Parts: sequence; C-alpha cells; structure tokens
Amino acid sequence: MSFFRERYNITARDLERCLGEALGRGGDYADLYFEYLSTSSLSLDESLVKSATQGISVGCGVRVLSGEKTGYAYTDDLSPEKIRHAARVAACIASGPEASPPVEVGPASAIHNLYPVVGAADQDLRAKLDLVERADRAARAHDPRVFQVRVGYADQIRRLMIAASDGRLVEDCQPLTRLSVMALARQGANVQSGADGGGGRVSLDYFQTVRTPEEFAREAVRQAIVQLDAVEAPAGEMTVVLGPGWPGILLHEAVGHGLEADFNRKKVSAFSGLLGQKVASPLCTVIDDGTMEGRRGSLNTDDEGHPTSRTVLIEKGVLKAYLQDTLSSRLLGSVPTGNGRREGYQHMPMPRMTNTFLLAGDDDPQDIVRSVRRGLYCATFGGGQVDITSGKFVFSASESYLIEEGRLTRPVRNASLIGNGPDVMTKVTRVGWDLELDHGIGTCGKEGQTVPVGVGIPTIRIDGLTVGGVA
Repeated sequence: MSFFRERYNITARDLERCLGEALGRGGDYADLYFEYLSTSSLSLDESLVKSATQGISVGCGVRVLSGEKTGYAYTDDLSPEKIRHAARVAACIASGPEASPPVEVGPASAIHNLYPVVGAADQDLRAKLDLVERADRAARAHDPRVFQVRVGYADQIRRLMIAASDGRLVEDCQPLTRLSVMALARQGANVQSGADGGGGRVSLDYFQTVRTPEEFAREAVRQAIVQLDAVEAPAGEMTVVLGPGWPGILLHEAVGHGLEADFNRKKVSAFSGLLGQKVASPLCTVIDDGTMEGRRGSLNTDDEGHPTSRTVLIEKGVLKAYLQDTLSSRLLGSVPTGNGRREGYQHMPMPRMTNTFLLAGDDDPQDIVRSVRRGLYCATFGGGQVDITSGKFVFSASESYLIEEGRLTRPVRNASLIGNGPDVMTKVTRVGWDLELDHGIGTCGKEGQTVPVGVGIPTIRIDGLTVGGVA
C-alpha cells in the first residue's frame, strides 16, 4: 500500500472498516477503488501554443453487489470518515438481505508488469513542447499545399488501489502518453484533412526511438494530399479489402462490443446465447489481449483488481467466450477475464475491451488485392456507429481506393461501409499474414465512459459488403 498509505495514511484497518460498512446492509461483494490521476496536455495551432494544462484528480469509489443490484457511491475526500460514508450510501442502494461477515484484507497481490517505464507525466514540460513543435515544423515543410496544422500532446499517470471483500488488495501505476497531428491541405477551393498519431504506456523516449513526431506529421500530410485528388466513392454492394492496423476499429465496434458480457447476460447482443456456435468465417480468430507490453489498451490489472489476460473470443469462426467483469462473471457462472474497466473513480466498472484484433492468416496481402476485379480498398477509418442489439453498423472510410482489375487505382472520398457485424464476419474470404495493431490512438466510448484501447487487423477480403457513396 505504499503510495496511498504514505500520502493519505490509509491502513489495512481502514480498508477493512470501509468494506465492513459497505456490507453492513448485506450484499454479496464489495470493493473500494482508490485513484490518484496526474495529467498534462499541450495543443499547438497556427504554430502557437494554444493551451497547456496540468491537473490532479483524487478520489475513491465504493461498490456493493447484491445479486443483480449494484450500489455505487464515491468521494473526492480520502479521509476514512468520508469513505465510510460513501460505503454506507452504496450499501443502502444495494440493500442486501442480511449483513455479511467481517472483512479481512490480505497483503498486496503480485501482478505482471507490462509497462516498466518512467511515465511521461514526470518529464520536463520543455521536452513535451519540443515534440509538438517538431511535428508542426515537419508537417508545414512537407508540402506547400499544407496551410494549417494542429498538434496535440497528452499524458497521465494513474495510481490506483483496489481492496475487495474477497481479501484481494492490488495496486498499480499506469502511464499513458499520446501525440497526434492533424493537417489541412488546399488545392484551389478543395480542402482536405489528414491525421495521424500514436503512443501507449510508454515514456517520451518512444517518440525518439519508435515513431517520431516527423513521422506522424508526414503521414498526416500524406493523407490530406491523397484526398485532394480523390473522386466520389461509388455506391452499391461490392468486395471490400480492409488494410492492416487501424481498420481493425471496424472489428472493435461491429463485433467486439457485442462480445462484452453485460450485453450478453441481458440478452441484448446479436451474439447472445451463441457460445459454441459458428458466428464467423473459419478464417477468423478474434483475440482480446490486455497483456501486450506497452500497448495503449494494456493493463497490469483491470479496474477491479483482476490481472488482464489473453482471451480467445472467436476461434476459427466459433464463438468461445465473452469479456467478463466481476458482476457479469458472478451472474453467468464464469470467471473474470480482466476486462472490468472504468473511466475513473466516479464511474462503475463494466466489461470493456483492451487490445482487440483478428489473428493473421496465410494470404499474401498483394494477392488479396489482386484477387479482386472490382472493389474498394480501405486504408484508414474515421467515425462509425453500431447498434449492439442488431449488430448493424455504419463506418466512414477516411482513406480508400478503387480496386480495378486487381490494382489500386483512384483514391475515393466519402465512402461508408454499411453492414451487420455478425453477418460481415461470415463474409471474410481471405486473411493476410500482415497483422498490425494501431499506433496507440484508440479511445472507446460506452455508456458515457471513455477508456484507452487498441485495435488491429491484417489485410482481409470481405465479399458482398454494402458501400455508401454516389450511385
């Protein structure tokens, strides 16, 4: 209990008393989530620093489970009295049938260490400012058609401690860093944009040795310049090839959310009740893995104190598992998969993805493109929407190309992909060997909460997908 004990003098006895209060009106389970969050950010626009912020947020959330009911309360005051008050409030909301026995909290549990780095939040502000200025200069110098550049930098250090009524005590220190570049290019009256970025649970050294600000800038400009010559996308049903990496956001939204256990225990997912059944092409194996070192979606522990894991969701087309948090696993008779996540201490945890991707196949990516007589190649995606219950989705492709006689030809703009998640997975006919994960920019929203995630995909061919564009 080093950090919270040293800074706030929170002892094991305090934790036991608070958990006892939480279970004072009955309940099956209770936990305390302590959080100390330090953040900083910079934004550069028109080659000027438009904002520079630093902040600290501190608090504790108390949760009580009683069957399907959840009581939750939180406080931004870490005094024992305030935490016990929050525990009593959560207990009243959950109001179990009878008081539970006293709670004993054990010593802190050992967890795997996926980000043994000095967090960027502890680094000098001048070093962070240098990154955004380098990106700005590189973007403006790359092409004379660039007339506006925006660069954003953000980092945080999240220190957390979870104490649970089953005796578990877990602590973690989670760094997170991100640099992003957006460029606008103009050719006559035609204005187009491009964006790139990356990071992860890494130190500032990442931007010197792995991907530099100059690389982000050049990629953002390249995307904008490509769009200047793009034609309107055709409309209709056609073969679609998704490029590797960030296009995995389609998998995340159209399939991943439907495999989160809360939607399935409530039977509102298109995948409800389908465990053990074929839900995708036999070429498809979908993984959620929170144990990948340094990745944006990775965690030593989830926000309930369970170690993250590598979960096979779909194996060779067959649905194998859902993503579980504590509540869903208790109600479904399963075990937590380390996917209980929350935005902060003010929020209850729920099943969320970490790094979700499709495993590589055997096909050469170039052969996949060559196999298409007429279709669309999507290299980068923008926004999208999905209906969990029906599985229907709409995604906009921010960079895509026509495929004509097995070759990428003209870039197109305003292309959207329309389909149904479970259905589209059955239409995957080729899977490349070039699996890539995104560069560390993913943020996922669910029920008003946002958390960092990773996505990935190899080059894949999907037959018979509806493309929205110009008829």
